[in-house]
Amino acid sequence: MRSVTGRTDHVVIVGAGLAGLSAALHLAGAGRRVTVVERAGVPGGRAGLKVLDGYRIDTGPTVLTMPELLDEALHAVGSSVRERLDLIPLHPAYQARFADGSVLDVHTDAEAMEHEVRRLAGPREADGYRRLRHWLTEVYRAEMHRFIDANFDSPLDLVSPELARLVVLGGFGRLGPAIGRFLRDERLRRVFSFQALYAGLDPRRALALYAVISYMDTINGVWFPRGGMHAVPSAMAEAAAQAGVEFRYGTEVTGLERSGGRVSAVLTADERIAADAVVLTPDLPVVHRLLGSRPKRRLRWSPSAVVLHAGTTRSWSSAHHTISFGEAWQGTFTEIIRDGRPMTDPSLLVTRPTASDPSLAPDGRELHYVLAPCPNLQTGPIDWARVGPRYREELVRVLDDRGFSGFGTAIETSDLVTPVEWAAEGHAAGTPFSAAHTFSQTGPFRPKNLVRGLGNVVLAGSGTTPGVGVPPVLISGKLAAQRVLGGSTSS
Repeated sequence: MRSVTGRTDHVVIVGAGLAGLSAALHLAGAGRRVTVVERAGVPGGRAGLKVLDGYRIDTGPTVLTMPELLDEALHAVGSSVRERLDLIPLHPAYQARFADGSVLDVHTDAEAMEHEVRRLAGPREADGYRRLRHWLTEVYRAEMHRFIDANFDSPLDLVSPELARLVVLGGFGRLGPAIGRFLRDERLRRVFSFQALYAGLDPRRALALYAVISYMDTINGVWFPRGGMHAVPSAMAEAAAQAGVEFRYGTEVTGLERSGGRVSAVLTADERIAADAVVLTPDLPVVHRLLGSRPKRRLRWSPSAVVLHAGTTRSWSSAHHTISFGEAWQGTFTEIIRDGRPMTDPSLLVTRPTASDPSLAPDGRELHYVLAPCPNLQTGPIDWARVGPRYREELVRVLDDRGFSGFGTAIETSDLVTPVEWAAEGHAAGTPFSAAHTFSQTGPFRPKNLVRGLGNVVLAGSGTTPGVGVPPVLISGKLAAQRVLGGSTSS
C-alpha cells in the first residue's frame, strides 16, 4: 500500500466532520500529534446541529447504521460506543407506506420481517425474502473488507477471490433486476432498492453491489443516539480531545504552504500551523481550491435533497423513520436525475426523532425531518428562491394526503433547506451526497485519497474512497490514517 512519505509526527486535519474525527481518533491512537482545524464552532461537519425555538435539529444524516465502525474509531483511543453514547435500536428500522394504503414495518430481525412480508404479500414473497436476505448477507461479506474497507493503489487491487465471488453473486449486474430475482411484489422491490438513492443512483440502474446498503439498513440494524445524531461527532470529538487531539474551532483554513513536493503548513487568517502530514476532508471543490489544482476529470454529482425541518404541536402514528412512497416510481428518477426537475409524485423519508428522544423538542412538541430527493444544481438550474416556498407547500400537502392530516396547521416553526443552502455550505453542485457512485466513480475509480505530486497530503470524506454515507465516511477517515501511518491502524 502506498503511503505518506517522510515524517508524520504532527498531522493537521482540515475539518471536524465524521471523516476528520475518525482520522483523528485512529491517528491519535497510533501515537501521532494531531491538530484539527474546523471553520464551524462545533464538530460534526454535515452532521451538524441547529437549535431553533427550542428544537434541537440534526442538519445532516438521520440514519445510523454499522455502529461497530464508530466503536472501532473510539477503540483506537481506548474508548467505546458503550462508554460515550446511548444508542437506541430502532424496531422497526423503518415503516414503509405505499400509495395503495398498505403499510410494511421493516424489521431487521429475520423472523419478524418474514412475518411482515407474508402478511403484506403472501407466502411466496416470504420465501423470496428469506433467499434475498441470504444473498444480501453474501454480497456484504464479499464486499466489506476487500472493496469498501480497503485502500486502492490500482484497479488491479480488485483482483481477488472476493471479486470472483462478487461476480458469481451478480454484483456487477443491475440492482433492480437483482432484487427482482427474489421478489415479485413491486412494493417490496422498492423497500430493498430505494437505498441506491443514498449513493446518488437510480435504483433501476445502480450496480447490484450497492445492495450492500440495503444489508446495512434492513439486516445489520438501524440505531438512534439519544441526544440526536449530532451526539455522534460530539462524542468522537470529546474522546479525541481527551486523547490529546487539539481542536481549533471557528477557524477557517485559507491556504496551504508548500515546500518542494510537500505541504509544510496549514494557513488560517491568524496563524501558520506547521504540519508533517495533512488530511483534507472538505468537499472536493474546496480541496481543489486549497491545493490550487483543477480536477483531472469531470465528475457526475449525486442528486440533492430538499429538507423540511418542522417543529409541530402534535404527532401522528408514525415510526421513527417512515418511507412514504408515491404511486410513481421509475418516472421519479427520470425527473430528478435526467430531466432536472422536482418529483411530481414524490417518495419521501420522514424522520421523527422525538419518537425515540422527546427531549429534542419542547414539552408536548414533536420534531419532523422531511427529505425529498431533488435535482442538483448542475442537473436542474431551478430558481430555488422562487420554487422553494411553493415546493414546501407541496410537501406539506402530500404529507397531509398520506396520513399526516393537518401537518401544515400543526407546524409552529420550520426551516427549509434547498440545494442553494447546500451549495453555500461548500457542497459541489448543491448536493450533500457528493460524487455519484457510478461504475467509473466507484472503488479504485473514485477520486483517490492520495494527492498526486504531494507526498504528505491525504483526502478523507464522501468525495473519496469508499464514498457517501455515515459508514463509508467513518471508514474513509480510517483509510486516510492508514495512508499516513503506512499500514493498518490500531484496533
